[in-house]
Amino acid sequence: MKVGFQGVAGAYSEQAIRQYFGPEAESVPVKALADLFLAVAGQDVDYGMLPVENSVAGSVNQAYELLMEHDLRVYAEVVLRVRHMLLGVPGTDAASLQRVRSHPQALAQCQRYLARRGLVAEPAFDTAGAARDLAASPEPGVAVIASEFAAELYGLEILDRQIEDYHFNYTRFFVLSVQDAPRAQHSKTSLIFTVTHQPGALYDCMGEFAKRRVNLTKIESRPRLNRPWQYIFYLDFEGHSQDPQCEAAIIGLLRRSSFVKLLGSYPAATTPALDDEG
Repeated sequence: MKVGFQGVAGAYSEQAIRQYFGPEAESVPVKALADLFLAVAGQDVDYGMLPVENSVAGSVNQAYELLMEHDLRVYAEVVLRVRHMLLGVPGTDAASLQRVRSHPQALAQCQRYLARRGLVAEPAFDTAGAARDLAASPEPGVAVIASEFAAELYGLEILDRQIEDYHFNYTRFFVLSVQDAPRAQHSKTSLIFTVTHQPGALYDCMGEFAKRRVNLTKIESRPRLNRPWQYIFYLDFEGHSQDPQCEAAIIGLLRRSSFVKLLGSYPAATTPALDDEG
């Protein structure tokens, strides 16, 4: 089985692949998130691991835009506990550090830690890529933020552990596929919709779920790229799209909205407890 992910070996997305599919899955790196969608659609890989939101830094905006642009299915969700490590080349004195490189999301998740130590944050393409590049071309006074897995992979020394500002730091991923997920006992459903430009339009759409006691777990708006000052809503709710109450809510939404795109129903993930992982 081949599973694609954006980044290089050692990325958190690759950890999510191992968590969900196990170590036997072949991880296939791609350069950009758009390439991940193309790889899954072209069946160069069986699945894709797409980061969609972090419990501290928020949504990955490009991921949601790509879900709108492409016709892939959400096959599963994965919730990964993120532990950021401060990495340097072996022998680095942590007191001599001046700059820290990583993906902007990782830097945002450690901004208080960096500020307390007077370290300058420098954005990089991704966490594992920053680790790989530092190992290949060491620079004095420079460290990176990446995973323990990346440290092992690239021979870097862990200068400090779990430096994220909040230990309840989780990243949620969607597993992308060209097929629908099998029915599960506990499901979630994700969809996209737009509303007409009139008073109460969003309220009426939400009412279709409320009056059927369908629990929403996320709603977020994003600009509609081809129509200025119009917005797309991304919605997650508990249940499967074929459950009677959920199906009725979706039918009601179709009547009240101007556009609906069902991304998929999939097994609901459990957030790992802090005590379960130390």
